[in-house]
Amino acid sequence: MGGVVFSLLLAGCFASHSPPPAVGAEQAIAELMDTHRQAVLTDDVQGLLDIWADDGIIIDANHTPDDPTDDHVWRGLDAVLSYYATVLFPLYLTEIGPVDTVLTVNGLEAVMTGTTMIGTEVSPGGERWTFAFRDGEWKIIGLTFNLESNH
Repeated sequence: MGGVVFSLLLAGCFASHSPPPAVGAEQAIAELMDTHRQAVLTDDVQGLLDIWADDGIIIDANHTPDDPTDDHVWRGLDAVLSYYATVLFPLYLTEIGPVDTVLTVNGLEAVMTGTTMIGTEVSPGGERWTFAFRDGEWKIIGLTFNLESNH
């Protein structure tokens, strides 16, 4: 019996003691968003690869957030990178948001809403980001934009 207890204690000593994901989540997600901003402004594909999950999704809600039938969707990492390469990079932006953000962390997932800021375009309540804690780090798993109504 003593050998079993010793083995369990020894195993506990070598177990990973990474902090729970909620601890430091705000800082980690702020760093993700800073990396995102820099990557978009400098056309840095590797920077985007480092922060997006393989199953990431970008959705243009087309200003009708309650009607998914007119959404434009980029699903999966290749499609996400295509969005950046064909939509954002060609804009040669000098500034990008979001701003006025509200972050809610719930265990292994987080949601951030905010005002869209792309160049001179400012759309209050225009976007929602989703994050997940996977393999020991936070990743972007989704972005939905054009959530604000045109009415």
